[in-house]
Amino acid sequence: MLLLGIETSCDETAAAVVKDGREVLSHVLYSQERIHRKYGGVVPELACRQHAAVISEVVATALEKAGLDFRDLSGVAVTQGPGLMGALLVGVSYAKALAYRHGLPLIGVNHLEGHIAAVHLENRTVDLPAAALVVSGGHTNLYSIPVDGPLKLLGQTVDDAAGEAFDKGAKMLGLPYPGGPAIDRMAETGDPTRIAFPRPHLKKDSLDMSFSGLKTALRYYLERSGFPDTRTVHVPDVAAAFQQAIVDVLVEKTLSAAEQCRVKTVFVTGGVAANTALRERLGEVCRTRGLSLRIPSPTYCTDNGAMIAAAGYYRMIRRERSPRLPAGAALTMSPQVAPVMNESWFTGIEP
Repeated sequence: MLLLGIETSCDETAAAVVKDGREVLSHVLYSQERIHRKYGGVVPELACRQHAAVISEVVATALEKAGLDFRDLSGVAVTQGPGLMGALLVGVSYAKALAYRHGLPLIGVNHLEGHIAAVHLENRTVDLPAAALVVSGGHTNLYSIPVDGPLKLLGQTVDDAAGEAFDKGAKMLGLPYPGGPAIDRMAETGDPTRIAFPRPHLKKDSLDMSFSGLKTALRYYLERSGFPDTRTVHVPDVAAAFQQAIVDVLVEKTLSAAEQCRVKTVFVTGGVAANTALRERLGEVCRTRGLSLRIPSPTYCTDNGAMIAAAGYYRMIRRERSPRLPAGAALTMSPQVAPVMNESWFTGIEP
């Protein structure tokens, strides 16, 4: 089964062709990082316009690299949410048009479902049940993944996502956008033990998380220390300590989720899963506790079309479809084109 996956939930236009939910035949990504860098974050209007400008070329390139034509495809999978409304509209409208034009099944995919499905792209076998951490700029969620049936939300951030904390922390430190990779690089030469930042754990036995207070602690520390005077503030140490505080919370909560679910497999996905310190620490503790860690390579941690195609494959084999454009409808991108689905495979998550 050959699926085209389209992803436009935020600031990256991506398309990929995946065979049977695992074998990536092509993977194309257009990043808008250079556009949004000068604003210190994603500007939704600019993101939407750029998606519309490049999506046709990105999809065409993905098919060309796979050596395929639309006639060879089994279906089209597309991110339906969550994400920026305008950005999602571009991808959903384009996917609907393609599916209608070429008579292909259309499969709407929850963005977080896609991140979890990325685990299958590089692992021929994945043991279930499992506990999964999805950690990115917009989400920090923990799930229970059963052998069969819907995922169950176990815990989530009650305020800011871990990726947002990285971005805002980097901005306070005068580091470039995107903040997560910038802090990761800066922390390489820092000492995380030089500064004691808080590790909020909330209620006992709770799997929820909070990172807003950590950002506040960083701001107060910089104000007290006279930043940006680098004679009184060693930025690598601050970056390392700030990063370590986030990593400690993510690792502890993930291990607690695995323990509560009584599973031996742990998934960690999403953009922040590319963080070097998080990957290393999780690898160490999972080996110590006899847990099997499944974490995609950095390429498939960030938003990409392959993960959407993989998630779409599992919906296809469950015979799930989404409505295409009605017969006779104009194949144009329009605000009147509704989201492809109104339900989600995820328990407790709206699309």
